[in-house]
Amino acid sequence: MATKEVKDFVVAIEFGSSKVTGIAGKKNSDGSITVLAYAREDSSSFIKRGLVYNIDKTAQCLINIKLKLEKSLKAIIGKAYIGIGGQSLHTVFHSVNLPLEPGSVISKETVDELKKANRDFTYDNQELLQVVPQEYKVGTNSQIDPVGVVCDSIEGRYVNIIARYSLRQNLEKSLALAGIQVADYIVAPLALGECVLSDVEKRSGCALIDLGAQTTTVSIYKNNILRHLSVIPLGGYNITKDISAQQIEEEDAEELKLKYGCAYTEKEDNADNDDDKTFPVTDERNIEAKLLNDIVESRVEEIIANVSEQVRQSKYADDLLAGFILTGGGSNLKNIELAFKKRTNVEKIRTAKFVIPTIDAKNPDIRSRDGSLNTTLSLMIIGKDNCFESVLETDSLFGPNGESYQERQQELLRQKEAEEAKQRELQEKERQEQEAELERQKQAEEDRERRENSWWNKLKKNVTKFGTTIFSDED
Repeated sequence: MATKEVKDFVVAIEFGSSKVTGIAGKKNSDGSITVLAYAREDSSSFIKRGLVYNIDKTAQCLINIKLKLEKSLKAIIGKAYIGIGGQSLHTVFHSVNLPLEPGSVISKETVDELKKANRDFTYDNQELLQVVPQEYKVGTNSQIDPVGVVCDSIEGRYVNIIARYSLRQNLEKSLALAGIQVADYIVAPLALGECVLSDVEKRSGCALIDLGAQTTTVSIYKNNILRHLSVIPLGGYNITKDISAQQIEEEDAEELKLKYGCAYTEKEDNADNDDDKTFPVTDERNIEAKLLNDIVESRVEEIIANVSEQVRQSKYADDLLAGFILTGGGSNLKNIELAFKKRTNVEKIRTAKFVIPTIDAKNPDIRSRDGSLNTTLSLMIIGKDNCFESVLETDSLFGPNGESYQERQQELLRQKEAEEAKQRELQEKERQEQEAELERQKQAEEDRERRENSWWNKLKKNVTKFGTTIFSDED
């Protein structure tokens, strides 16, 4: 919690499938970061697999997050860094060839031309969020920086990070409705990779696996460059759902998973276990230990199989010398590292429980260092601009009619919703008028065609052939 007035801080917001998290921190001269404010809200009723599907509920959640942060900061937040993740986020490889005159020297303008050609490439129903340049092919050689090289042709190779348009559009609508200005959108898995992976791991080659609530994100690095990224629509919540299918309340199922769930059980351990061993669900009910472990292991095995497939598709499966790095809330599952070792035959498995930069925080959620807030912290670390707007005066906590600051913000939200409803009504009215006009034009055209095909016009056409003019009554 902020204890004094602070006018220099970075604010970041992460949209997760189980929670929306806001954080504010001050960057110190020694490179460390002091967390000044932290807030979280449950998001399970309006975010699914990282995609916002209820704009109004998300906007209200954001207002609550902003209010909590501002109360701790004793300051008004001017803007925030927003993380983009979710199921449709993925990478595609794209190359651009550019022939050159014999003996040409590659210039910065040449490289910029290749980058522009790559950015101008479009994808059906997909938005280009970020470009990660790979090596450039110059003749038969590969170069990370080709400027100054003499050659006859150059091929630019890029990994483009794309997602469905709705991924960012829904975020933008919710943020606008909540009155939150965006400092920048950050591709969340990229920020996470920058803050939990060592330079050696990224250079040697590794797979960063973020085990979330409803998604598992796989990011492949080699030679310090992101090579592949994919979001699998499976996560810890799928395990909880499978447990709750045994006629167990979801809350109890989640507790069972966290307390007793095991990602992998050695055969020797099974031999020592009593077949009658049970775990308590409630005071009146138990679940068989073998059944619980079978459920958890089966779903974990499915997640690992999908991760392995993404590693295979990246074409870097044999080049990951630093192995797998696990993170996220799902990495806390018992024996999760052992499960990955046994299911993938990868010996090097590390769990990143916290970000690499030094973080000073008093909040117990952050101090637990369990990996679940690594992405939120990474977004704050990557953010550069000061997000402070003004000091939160005591008088500003109340509106002109004595309502609280939160009530005033909610009233502003209702006003925005009313304005948008009115705008939609006007747009609908305009659409109906356009349709009516088109219908009138269509009817007029049909009437004209009927007149032309009438017996009178047919007679007039026939008589005209013989040089006789027929006058109408009007003439």
